[in-house]
Amino acid sequence: MKLSARARYAVRLLLVLAEHAEHTDIVNTTTLSAHTGVSVQFIEQIIRPLKQEGMVVSTRGVMGGHALGRDAASITLGDVVRAIEGPIDLIPCCDESVAEECPRHENCPTRPAWLHISRVLEREMDAITLADLLTSPASLPDRHAAPPMGRARSASRHLSLVPRYD
Repeated sequence: MKLSARARYAVRLLLVLAEHAEHTDIVNTTTLSAHTGVSVQFIEQIIRPLKQEGMVVSTRGVMGGHALGRDAASITLGDVVRAIEGPIDLIPCCDESVAEECPRHENCPTRPAWLHISRVLEREMDAITLADLLTSPASLPDRHAAPPMGRARSASRHLSLVPRYD
């Protein structure tokens, strides 16, 4: 899965708003652009779904701008990605309504793996908050380090895609 620029920029924008939350309530779009390198026009597009989800509140006018709508500790990376991109699914058939249209739905040997991986990714994204990223991003746990490349995988980590009939 590759995150879109919009999702990555949304996290960046929210982090700037979170940093400014202690000093000032509102950050104008020009300041956000200067801190993130994202154009003012693109910021306005990105902010819209974040406002709909209550992560950002905005004030119009000369003294207007944007602020966090919730505490940084209550906004997860998963929240941001879902607001910008929709469900955290590796492939379309992870969505049950899409999967039901697939002729292989009942006997697909790969869908369980994609579902599992999608849920693990979502769980990990939901475990990281903006507050975590502000305090010490380098100390985020590497809970599930990737196994070494090659054929030397342990049998317990092997995921069989072939149905077993014992």
